[in-house]
Amino acid sequence: MEDLEQAGIVSREKHPHSLQQEVTYGTAGFRMRAENLDHIVYRMGLLSVLFSKFRSGVTGIMITASHNPEEDNGVKLIDTMGEMMPISWEKHATDLANVSDHQLVEALKEIVKSEAIDITKPGIVSVGMDTRISSPALSQAAIDGIKALNGECHNFGLLTTPQLHYIVCCENTQGSYGDPTEEGYYNKLATAFVKLNKDKKCVNYVSQLFLDLANGVGAPKVRELLKHLNGSLNINLCNDGSSGKLNHQCGADFVKVCQAPPVGVNLEPGMRCASFDGDGDRIVYYYKTSEGKFSLLDGDKIATLFAAYLNELVKSSQLKLDMGLVQTAYANGSSTAYITDVMKVPVACVPTGVKYLHHKAQDFDIGVYFEANGHGTVLFSESARKLIVNQASNSSLDKVTKEAADRLATVMDLINQTVGDAISDMLVVETILASRDWTCQDWDSAYTDLPSRQIKVKVENRLLVETTDAERRTTKPPGLQEAIDEIVSNYKHGRAFARPSGTEDVVRVYAEADTQANADKLAYEVGMQVYKLARGTGELPSLPQ
Repeated sequence: MEDLEQAGIVSREKHPHSLQQEVTYGTAGFRMRAENLDHIVYRMGLLSVLFSKFRSGVTGIMITASHNPEEDNGVKLIDTMGEMMPISWEKHATDLANVSDHQLVEALKEIVKSEAIDITKPGIVSVGMDTRISSPALSQAAIDGIKALNGECHNFGLLTTPQLHYIVCCENTQGSYGDPTEEGYYNKLATAFVKLNKDKKCVNYVSQLFLDLANGVGAPKVRELLKHLNGSLNINLCNDGSSGKLNHQCGADFVKVCQAPPVGVNLEPGMRCASFDGDGDRIVYYYKTSEGKFSLLDGDKIATLFAAYLNELVKSSQLKLDMGLVQTAYANGSSTAYITDVMKVPVACVPTGVKYLHHKAQDFDIGVYFEANGHGTVLFSESARKLIVNQASNSSLDKVTKEAADRLATVMDLINQTVGDAISDMLVVETILASRDWTCQDWDSAYTDLPSRQIKVKVENRLLVETTDAERRTTKPPGLQEAIDEIVSNYKHGRAFARPSGTEDVVRVYAEADTQANADKLAYEVGMQVYKLARGTGELPSLPQ
């Protein structure tokens, strides 16, 4: 246990505990003002080594605050198959982040004991970071933690979050999922995309995309991707980091919440536009209708596009595979009805957070999951993957069946199954639109979203609000759910819920109704009840303009 003692000494000398309030490993790990994170990130470096020893494989640690403001940063750990760290280890992360420097060694020993970790095993951790000014120093804090436990560090520097997830998965599958390098990531996706689009003959689909990169790490990575696409997709980069502030009035979260184009995009009819978030794991599409109206194609629209296309390929391939679509409470009611009633695909609803969607998607042969915010992907079970690959290589099939199976196998390569990935999802969307010869308006016409509104209510402590039923109903504070039910009953097609944010000290309110004006009013009225009953602070939520 000498390494643990050494880790405690390094902690006191270089990364001392400096935060008064307790913190919790949440939906996206730890996320807060960057100046408060140093000792937490160091300790997550320690934990990542123990986690690697526990898993007998390479784990990952990513420095990012995703769509948060530039002055924030964060840290999250990655499991050996590129998934999020299991929920059972979140308690260890929380405990380790909060103990005093003098209690740190005992806390580490307790984790080793409770998880029966063989401390003599090697610990290997891959590290990535986004483009925030604070990221290099915090990345070094993680590396210090890894080295303090004599762990082996693979430092990849600047990466999108999904790229690090991909690399970790590749490292632990001995390359069967792909080459565990950034170059390997581009080669895998680009090879599949070029193959799928080499014979496209389009009249309506135009191979030009206007892409808002939130002034984040996605910008240099998309530039690298373009070098591998051989001109098969024309992308105009906006908010590419050359000027402007990270996530400020741009990016997927801004577009989704404000339902408006970002700064830097002069939206005109006929343009197909998309926005990434700051670390490249979310994407939303949008366009201006011929009537001049802004129209959003969010995670729900992307999920239905993916599911319908994959469903057709499965049937054409003559494969018997069960498909399911996983959503959260933020999914638009119209999308759920369309998937269930028209597409005839089972829908499951889970709490907000990728870890919940990803886990549920594993129940299906092919599980499509997306949050409305644009974070999502498709999972193929191991048995489904083998069936698809075998069908694609079956020379006895007729031409139509063989081509469908081959296309399905190639699409499977184009999808980053480890986590939601804006780059991968963008390439899949473009592939489907081209294969159908669709414009954004064609895509959007499948179903019409109910008007919706999201607002944030600042509160004294977001944990005063507790929820059940996949976060669709509150259980605390007393009287809040009854008040919401009464308000909702006054609106046609009304639906609303309130839930504590996993990343900010706010309560998020979501509302749907028959008109935008009514959705706005419903959100405001529910927000007022949250403010009243959950100890609101600062400004009252304002009625959206």
